[in-house]
Formats: sequence, structure tokens, C-alpha cells
Amino acid sequence: MKSTPSRFALSAIACVLGLSSLCAQAAERWNMSVEQPDGNFITTVAKEFAQDVEQASGGELQIRIHANSVLFKRPEVKRAVQTGQVQVGDVLMSVLGNEDPIFEIDSVPFLARNYEQAQALWAASRPAVEERLAKQGIKLLYAMPWSPQSIFSKTPISSMDDFKGMKFRAYNPATSRMTELMGAVPTIIQTGEIPQAFSTGMITGMLTSPTTGVDSQAWDFSTYYYDVKAFIPKNFVIVNARAFARLPDATQAAVVAAAERAEQRGWAIAEEKTSELVKTLADNGMQVAEQAPAAVESGFEGIGKAMTDEWLKRAGADGQAILDAYAR
Repeated sequence: MKSTPSRFALSAIACVLGLSSLCAQAAERWNMSVEQPDGNFITTVAKEFAQDVEQASGGELQIRIHANSVLFKRPEVKRAVQTGQVQVGDVLMSVLGNEDPIFEIDSVPFLARNYEQAQALWAASRPAVEERLAKQGIKLLYAMPWSPQSIFSKTPISSMDDFKGMKFRAYNPATSRMTELMGAVPTIIQTGEIPQAFSTGMITGMLTSPTTGVDSQAWDFSTYYYDVKAFIPKNFVIVNARAFARLPDATQAAVVAAAERAEQRGWAIAEEKTSELVKTLADNGMQVAEQAPAAVESGFEGIGKAMTDEWLKRAGADGQAILDAYAR
């Protein structure tokens, strides 16, 4: 005779299945769009952040990293986070400058030329950045810097005249305007397109970080590197505010704490890696100059003043408040 499970056994099985279902539902899984390739230190910090979140939340939240812009390209990331197409995104802050000038404060050239100055500028501007993002349903998690932006060129530069008519890579409104003031012709080129743009003659020079120079193997298509440290832009990591608010309080706290640690690591690793990256350029045959020639530095000083004044006109009282706080 076929036996049937007792009422107690059925209850126990239901309990186990219920607990299993609860466990399966407990772990929240997010996706994070990251712009740079796996070897880039910004991507490395993002991966460490995701691991930290999973550990700190006891596995309650898992974040899957999608590097090298496979989910969204740079101009699309913020909107994708805002609309919930992806929960977390890593994006160059200054690319949002056309939306609001406050987002491009770190790309005003010659305002902050070392990491100490850049951190002070970020401390002065962060509240305004967070406020603007919050109004759009976005929460700022952390920000970390690139290496300072400097000049790569196929030809030597000895005066500002050497820039005239040069086809120069730009990647945001600030670099486009700086290129114009240098006398060069700005061309918007995304990071992954740099080698091809040089090889086809679309550009013959660029202002970018030694990080991007190494990632793109700039020695294959350019010869000269001038370590002018024009400015230090940042990527920030943002999360959809509704998705964050749905997390349990303890998980929210774990994410915030992990973000604080990621920001600290990010600033430390950027500064540590910069000198190594410049050495890599030299080791691969590029002619590296620690600064631009005096005549070029003088020209840059004028460009910096002009662009600070232009930025202030657009940023208004909020911009002045940031510069006042930065000056203190």
C-alpha cells in the first residue's frame, strides 16, 4: 500500500520550501555600467566596491560590473540610471556640463592642478552636485579622479602657434572650449576610438590623462607628451534613488559605507598610479616633458582665467559660492 506523507511532514516540507523561497528572494541583484576596460584603475575600484557591498551586506546585495561601456555609452549612462534601465552607473561628471555648469567644475582648466587641490575643489562642490542629482531621482555614491589631463601630440609643441589648426580631440564641453582657445580644431572622440582617429588623421593631438594614454597605447600613434596637468576630472558612481530606497536600512548603510571606502581608495590609487603611467609612456618611447614650454604655460594661464570667468557667468551665484569655499 502506497504511503502518504503525514500532515506534519507536509508542513515541514512547506516550511523548507518557504524558507528557500525567502532566501532566493533576499539577495538583490543589481547591474552597474562602467565605462573603462578591465585594466583601468577606475574599473578596478568599481569591482572592489561591488565585492565590498556584497560582503558588507552579508550577501543581501550583489552588483554585477559591466565594463568597457558594453551596456551604455558615456552620454547615455546618467539617463539610464535615472530611468532605471540600470541601477548603478559610472560616468565622467563633466560630460554633463551642457546640462548644468556645476557638473564641469573639475574641468575648468588650471583651477586645480594637483590632487590636494582637486580634493579641496570636490569638497567645495560636492553638496551642489548631490543636490542636483537628487532632484532627478539619482543618489551619488562616490567619485574618484582620473590622472591629470595633459597633452599628447604627433608633433613637438614650443609655442601656442603650434596648436593653430591642429585637429585636437575633445570629449566634453570644457575640453572643446579649451581647444578652441588654444587655436586648435576640436573633434569629439570617445576613448575607444582614439587610436583609429589618430591613424586616419581625424586628430593629431589630444588632451587626456596618462591613464587613457596607456590604455590606448598612445606610443603607437603619438610621439610627444607634455605633463601640463591642466585639470583633474572625476568619474562619479550614481544609483537610481528609488532602487536604493527599496533596500533594507542595513543594506543601505552597507552601500554608503562601501562607497566611502571606494572613494578613499580611488583617490589614493589615482595619485599612486599617475607617476607609474607617465613612466610607462616614456618606457615605450614617447618623449616626455615634465611641463609645457614657458610660452605655452603663459598661454595656458590666459586660457584658464578666461574659462573660469566664462564658467562663473554660466554657474552664477552657486558657482561663486563653490569658488569661495574652495579658496578658503
